[in-house]
Formats: sequence, structure tokens, C-alpha cells
Amino acid sequence: MPELEELNFFTDTNLVADPYPYMEAMRQGCPVRREPHQNVMVVTGYEEAVAVFGDAETFSSCTAVTGPFPGFPIQIEGAAEDVSDLIEQYREQLPFSDQVTVMDPPKHTDHRALLMGLITPKRLKANEDFMWAHADAALAPYLSAGGGDYIADFAQPFTLAIIADLLGVPEEDRAEFAAKMSHQGSGGGVGSTSSGTIGHSPLEYLYEKFSHYIADRRANPRDDALTEMANATFPDGSTPEVMDVVRIAANLYTAGQETTVRLLSTALKILADDPELQQLLRSEPSRIPNFIEETLRIESPVKGDFRLARRATVVGGVEVPAGATVMVMNGAANRDPRQFENPDTFDVDRSNARRHISFGRGPHSCPGAPLARAEAKVALDRLLAATTEIRLSEDHHGAPGARRFNYVPTFILRGLTDLHLEVAVAEDAAAEDAS
Repeated sequence: MPELEELNFFTDTNLVADPYPYMEAMRQGCPVRREPHQNVMVVTGYEEAVAVFGDAETFSSCTAVTGPFPGFPIQIEGAAEDVSDLIEQYREQLPFSDQVTVMDPPKHTDHRALLMGLITPKRLKANEDFMWAHADAALAPYLSAGGGDYIADFAQPFTLAIIADLLGVPEEDRAEFAAKMSHQGSGGGVGSTSSGTIGHSPLEYLYEKFSHYIADRRANPRDDALTEMANATFPDGSTPEVMDVVRIAANLYTAGQETTVRLLSTALKILADDPELQQLLRSEPSRIPNFIEETLRIESPVKGDFRLARRATVVGGVEVPAGATVMVMNGAANRDPRQFENPDTFDVDRSNARRHISFGRGPHSCPGAPLARAEAKVALDRLLAATTEIRLSEDHHGAPGARRFNYVPTFILRGLTDLHLEVAVAEDAAAEDAS
């Protein structure tokens, strides 16, 4: 591996396929250190990452999605002892400034409460019932074909159907939603290692559709999820603007689907290369949840999140100046040997696997985590139950010991662009299909 100073994590395409040696080298030097190319303070240690995530007063989320690209509108590091006023002055000029992901308290607190109102335990339970009912039907054509691209042929359409059901998208519109959204996140875009322009709001289609839904349900309420959304209020009882609700729904639709697809594809990549592990989970499906947690730990769907230091502070014994861009590398923290024994080894029995930070921590921890876990559990349970063997296609991915995979070319997401599998269908599943 070349010297760290020669590698640019944000633009070097050679780090896309396997970023972990770079992350390990960064952490060995110090769990918090400045990288030389984009001037970003990189946090690779577990405890240090949790500390940053949990301190919303010191670290702003205003650049959480974009980090150093395109950067802050003015030179902010070193501009003042406390740059909070500058953040507020320029916040609306930052990409995605209308999304809950980049909001800070107290606005974030209000909008997150609105988001949690869309994914209540009651709605999640009804949505999980839909998952179990829908999974076998969604798998049927994939099984009949003997496999194929698991991402395009199952994971994407399955997760899109689940999130559409959770948000109450009308049945007659779901095919249109799937067609419009099926190629989101397939490469490039935010966090791309290739150059490009980041749009201020890339969600116009969802904004338009949900604006219509919410306005209609406020005028003509029905007994459905969209009416519940339309009637949601902020914690103080005030009624949000239509666009406040729309942005929350659009964020949940896109972010939840994208990361869950990456989780599912990583899980199947691991399983397809390990017949013994497949059989273990078939015979003991109660172990699937911990398998999912270990999958999230070993391959976090999000490589890292960004923060902007409001004031000078110290993290892991390292000084972080006011205005510094900080990247918390989830993928590195999840392999910190101070927290996880033999961190580069996948261990389905790992007792503390759930301590991973793939869903973040603190005020911005992923509210859709229960949804992602449920989707993964259902999808894996039904596929394993319906098959006797799952193999990687050697035509697409090479022979054992010489595998090749294509990864989404971004410094934000970690996931495959395609995963071609071959499946042997269990006799009882084949009989059900025939009937």
C-alpha cells in the first residue's frame, strides 16, 4: 500500500474496492488525524467516533452529507473562536439544507420528532406484516430464473415496495415510483469519486408527488397512512408546512431504501461464498439477526458521516480547530480492535456485534434502523428457506480466490453495484411455485 500522504480517500478510485487498509493505517497513526488532500479531520477510532456523534453542541451537521465538497461558502476554519454564527449565516447556501440530515437542534429536534411520527411502532408492525406477505411473491421470479442480479432483480424492487407501503403510497402509483426511483444511488452523485456538481435538491419527483398527497389528505382525510402524515404535528402541537412533511417523507424514502439495498447485497455476498454459514442459518434462523448485525459491522453501508466543528475542541487527545471539517469513518470505527476482537474477521457469533455504529449514534442516529433490520431479516429468512444452495456466478464474479466485484464509486456509501447469484430451489418451494 502506498504511503498515506499519496492516497486521497475522496478521489482515489483504487480505494473504492477495498478502503480498509487505508482506514487501518489512518487509525494506527492516531484515531483522529488530519488527511492532507481535503484538509479533513478523520476520526477512525470507535470511542472517538461515538463522542463526536453524541456532541451536537460542538459539532454541526450542516455539511453531514457533502463534507468538503463543495465545501463551506467561505473559508471558515480559523475565522473565529466560535463559528456558530457563520454556520447560521450561510446554512441555506449549503447543499441539502432542507433535509433533516443536515439540521441542528432545535430545528432538527422538531423535524426528527415529525419523522418518528411517520414510523411509529404500530406502522412498523403493519409494515413488517406486509414484508412477510410480499417477500415470497417478490422472490418467485428470481427463484424461477435460477438467480440473476440480486440487487436489480430483488433487493431494489423489494425495498422500494416496503418503503412505499410504510409511507402509504397508493397502490396505483407504486409502479411509477419504482420506475422513477430504481436507479437512484447506482453510482456517482453525492460522494462520488468522480467530479460532478451537487444539486441543491435532487428529490423533485418525490417532492411533487408527496406535496400532492399531503395537500389532498389535509383537504380530504381518509383512513390511511398519508392522512396520518398530513395530520402530524411538531412537539409543541403546531402544524408543519406541507413541505416540511414532504421533505421528511422524501428523505425516508430515498435514504432508507439505498442503505438497505447495500446491506442486503453485502449479506448475500458473504453467504454465497460460505456454504456452511448458509446451512447454519437455514437450520437455525434465529441466528439471522446477529448475522445481520455482524454484516453491518464488517461492511457499514455508510463509510462515514461529516460534521463541522463549531468551536475548538479536543477529540481523542487531538486538537480540532473551530471550522474544521470532521469525517467520522463508521467503517473504520466498526473495525477498531479496541472495541472488536479480531475486527477484520466475520464472526456470526460475535457477542457485541450490535455495538457497531453503522446507523450512527446520538441525535442523528438512523431512525429507520428498525425498518432496515426487519427488511433484512425477512429477505434473508425467505431466500434461505426457499433454497438449498446460493452461489456466486463465476461468469460475473470469478472463481473462488479470484473474485471480482464492482462497488458504488463514492466516498460516502459502501456497497456493490451488482451481485450475480445462482440458486438451487428447495423442493417444497418449487412445488409451491408449480401449484
